[in-house]
Amino acid sequence: MCGIVGYIGSRQASDVILSGLKRLEYRGYDSAGLAVLTRNGHVNVRRDAGKLSNLESLVAAQPVNGHIGIGHTRWATHGAPSQRNSHPHTGMNGRVVVVQNGIVENFIELKDELQAEGVVFASDTDTEVIAQLLERYVESGLPFLEAAQATLNRLEGSNAVVMLNRDDDRQLICARLGNAGGITLGIGDGEMFIASDIPAILEYTRQVVFLENRQMAVIDQRGYRVMHLTGEPISAEEHTIAWDPVSAAKGEYRHFMQKEIFEQPRAIVETLGGRIDFETGDVSLPEMNLTPELVNHLNKIIIVACGTSFYSGLVGKYLIESIARIPVEVEYASEFRYYHPIIDDRTAVLAITQSGETADTLAAMEQARQDGATLWTIVNAFGSQAMRVSDGYIAMHAGPEIGVASTKAFTTSIVDQYLLAVALGRLKGSCSAERARELIFDLTHLPDLAGRVLDHDAEYKELAHLFHKATDFLFIGRGINYPIALEGALKLKEISYIHAEGYPAGEMKHGPIALIDETLPIVAIATNDFLYDKMVSQIQQSKARGGIVIAVATEGNEAICNEADHVIYVPEASPLLAPIVNVIPLQLLAYHIAVWRGCDVDQPRNLAKSVTVE
Repeated sequence: MCGIVGYIGSRQASDVILSGLKRLEYRGYDSAGLAVLTRNGHVNVRRDAGKLSNLESLVAAQPVNGHIGIGHTRWATHGAPSQRNSHPHTGMNGRVVVVQNGIVENFIELKDELQAEGVVFASDTDTEVIAQLLERYVESGLPFLEAAQATLNRLEGSNAVVMLNRDDDRQLICARLGNAGGITLGIGDGEMFIASDIPAILEYTRQVVFLENRQMAVIDQRGYRVMHLTGEPISAEEHTIAWDPVSAAKGEYRHFMQKEIFEQPRAIVETLGGRIDFETGDVSLPEMNLTPELVNHLNKIIIVACGTSFYSGLVGKYLIESIARIPVEVEYASEFRYYHPIIDDRTAVLAITQSGETADTLAAMEQARQDGATLWTIVNAFGSQAMRVSDGYIAMHAGPEIGVASTKAFTTSIVDQYLLAVALGRLKGSCSAERARELIFDLTHLPDLAGRVLDHDAEYKELAHLFHKATDFLFIGRGINYPIALEGALKLKEISYIHAEGYPAGEMKHGPIALIDETLPIVAIATNDFLYDKMVSQIQQSKARGGIVIAVATEGNEAICNEADHVIYVPEASPLLAPIVNVIPLQLLAYHIAVWRGCDVDQPRNLAKSVTVE
């Protein structure tokens, strides 16, 4: 995900921005740039492709002086990494400057509208749409704040945006739409800061304000004003960030696991970075080294993984077989090498591992290598052993995951398998260009859908309080959501120590139904898909035996309230992406139950983040 820094005060803005971007460089290294407004009303923009050091050299050679500015380090989503696609972006006439994190879902519609009015675009990015739209409103005579509000209310998707106006050297405007991009305001003495993450501004201040979804702020040297996008003022809560590095890293969150759950929309955007052409539906996975000859030579894929990654692989099986039409097996890495699997040079073995150092997974990969398989890896830790020994890899780009219970690595690895499925399908010829565009279009909405689930966190906390004294849980699902039942059960038992079991709903009559009584909570994933009616039948059978049913259902489904005792509503997603949306409330339910029970959420007993011994 991209990094953002903004400044207004008495210091040289370029110094503050470069310092902040250096601390956010891990969030984007395709390109970097800054824009500084000088006292004579000129906007000086410096930007370059590649790492931040390129920008630092450029600014050293061509200094920019001024006390108000914005900067950005980029991880590409729309448009290839290049100087012309680097942020900041200006309007056609140079009156406004914008930096952005996230995805503008309706950028094609807005771009067509602007081009029809004669606007000439200078980049391939969705961000430039924001700048051009803002400039149009400013040039129509609207004051800067009203123009910003009009622009922001036209955008669809999850975004963090910072805006600068050449004709207004008194203020910056920033906003947060959804949960894919955070905005933090830093409060100084006669100066103000904006950042996408706390480390960028800790050198200057410990007093911060976090913008929430659909909130915007106007900052000047004297302070800030926070408001809804409608203009209604908000009394924002100020936070003091502790000096110790661990507390600072947690920011506004109580635990790393909670922080990592809420980072998922942002992690999804970063996972998509540079890999998708949203207009053509093309997927680029260069590190996988895929060719039509290789893909057409394969007759099966075996996914090997442990724990949460294994359940991710079960979702991946549905995705790859549905989209690419290649047979997929999913095996526990710890069992794989002990049963003499049938492997040859027409087999690809795909390892999924957050750390890239899991002993069982590495051993399974070695077994596959000896048997002549092509080795692929989906991994979060760059440069890890699993990445190094593979013939091809996909980096999750989830960012550091500190909590032992994996959350964002689970969802991003599913996104990676979705991308892999599309790429394989296109090379194999089993996925048409039109189908690929539809699949990618569905993916553009995913960060926003994930963010909308997070907006209901208070409801999950209340539900957790009702059930935190339960001794057993049963999670059920069907089809692609059966692995989500397994993952929901795993999250609950590993951090709350409540016995929980995930089961395919269609198998209930083959044993588990005997467990149901009036003390057993049953979490049923019953979102809209072709198996919905069958899930309702299982809910009815559970209720008939006295079970307490918590249904995960699609927004607008009022009928489910007549069947279940409690309903967790999630926004409607395409069936192949629904597992990502559906798992987030289960992560939060487990988290809040563990907190109510007083458990050590980030370091649950007997568990380690990476299992490096057998």
